[in-house]
Amino acid sequence: MKKLLFLAVIFPLFCHSAFAADSVTIQQAIPLNEDAEISGSVKTECHLGENLSQYVVENAQKRGMAVTRMADLSSSTPGRVITMEITSAVSDGNAFIGHHKSMSVKGSLYQDGKLVGNFKARRVSMGGAFGQFKGNCGVLDRVNKELGEDIAEWMVTPGMNGLLGDLK
Repeated sequence: MKKLLFLAVIFPLFCHSAFAADSVTIQQAIPLNEDAEISGSVKTECHLGENLSQYVVENAQKRGMAVTRMADLSSSTPGRVITMEITSAVSDGNAFIGHHKSMSVKGSLYQDGKLVGNFKARRVSMGGAFGQFKGNCGVLDRVNKELGEDIAEWMVTPGMNGLLGDLK
């Protein structure tokens, strides 16, 4: 009985340390590349960076990963960190003539300052079901959710030069 009690107390400590090794820190809001040509209305109204960060966290947690968000993150931040940036966001068309939305992201995984993985991701949407009832930000949010899933999936088994989403 004492051995069973001992195991019941000690086992969670080992499990916690195993999960802690898988923890990753990402940016609170994924920044836009300074050279990206993204319309002003998309930048101010769609909250692409904040939403993408949240979708990555949600999808990574569904896969059993511990993810934290930090406002000031760099490649030299201790531990496992992923720095990302949105390299393009296209918002052509509308509900009447048809949507054509796309977004691209690139990211790098660092372990204590050393590059250990990187990826490029892209998703395109024509609006999907009931797209005629969605605005520009609604369709881009759909793209953002898909990118969040793609990035979280890559985080499970990261590698160099990953191509995600529609780039596969």
